[in-house]
Amino acid sequence: MEKPSRRSGGNVTIQDVARTAGVSAMTVSRVVNGGANVRQSTRESVLAAIEQLNYSPNSAARSLAAGEAAQIGLLYANPSMAYLSNFLIGALEGARKVGCHLVLEPCEGDGPDEQAEAARRFASTPVQGVILPPPLSDAQAVQAELDAAGTPSVAVAVGGAQAGRASVRIDDFAAARAMTDHLIALGHRRIGFVRGNPNNGASGERWRGFVAAIEAAGLAVADMPVEQGLFTYRSGIDAAERLIDRNDRPTAIFASNDDMAAAAISVAHRRGLHVPEDVSIVGFDDTSLATTTWPEITTIRQPIAAMAETAVEMLLAQIRDRRAGLADDDGDDRVLDHELVVRESSGPAPR
Repeated sequence: MEKPSRRSGGNVTIQDVARTAGVSAMTVSRVVNGGANVRQSTRESVLAAIEQLNYSPNSAARSLAAGEAAQIGLLYANPSMAYLSNFLIGALEGARKVGCHLVLEPCEGDGPDEQAEAARRFASTPVQGVILPPPLSDAQAVQAELDAAGTPSVAVAVGGAQAGRASVRIDDFAAARAMTDHLIALGHRRIGFVRGNPNNGASGERWRGFVAAIEAAGLAVADMPVEQGLFTYRSGIDAAERLIDRNDRPTAIFASNDDMAAAAISVAHRRGLHVPEDVSIVGFDDTSLATTTWPEITTIRQPIAAMAETAVEMLLAQIRDRRAGLADDDGDDRVLDHELVVRESSGPAPR
């Protein structure tokens, strides 16, 4: 029997792939978008049908509804300009790849009333879905307004999977544990920790990872000086001053993001300390600050741009499914890889 000829990808629909594979269009959508809860044999059948028909998911996304381009929104309020810059680069690239329009909207306040108003205002525009970077990804007031308006969303950099919510993140617990293990391996036994914004779920996971590594090494968490930060440079200054001015100054400081780590390095320099000879200072995120601060910062590389790009793809899949009358698959949780990046700001504990 002759093998079916490959058709032009631009003429193939998701329904064509579903018929060829003998599955539902919703199942094809899950495979294309990397969703879970799909049997391996089913996934292989769908991928074979995609190859046979030369199906192009991105081409399909560009023609969501008879040529109508999707318009998606990005609601932001991140205090770190370095983080936000990386995120916007990824979101814009993701929108370019799938041919949709990206609309940006700032949230000026950090209270639930201001957040709810920003989300309500955004939901009343023609956007078909919204991407929520931190800290708004954890804002219940924002999610409640979007749910009430029936607007799909994808939360980025949340602390963990949440029932009924699409999200993309890294394993913050494992990442923070790996960083703490790195400092312990260098001989540090008194490690200061600067916590992130308490309203951010990822902050809690980073703290849990730090605690787990300390306890696994047989050290006492109570002996580790801890200060509260807010992911801002200013809060990093305040926290680092309190840590470095202690009589029992820590030999290393783990700040929960690069902004606060860069601030801690600045404080160390002002106090006449050498980094890392006198005190090691490490961060989290691997934003541009990590390589523009002296010395360059040892940090956790969080694929911020890739997370934003993935969020665009996931949101577009939700919009496409809704337009096709398919059941929502809003509970998809993507976990991307992180990496410990060792640079000059961490070194052996001083004797």
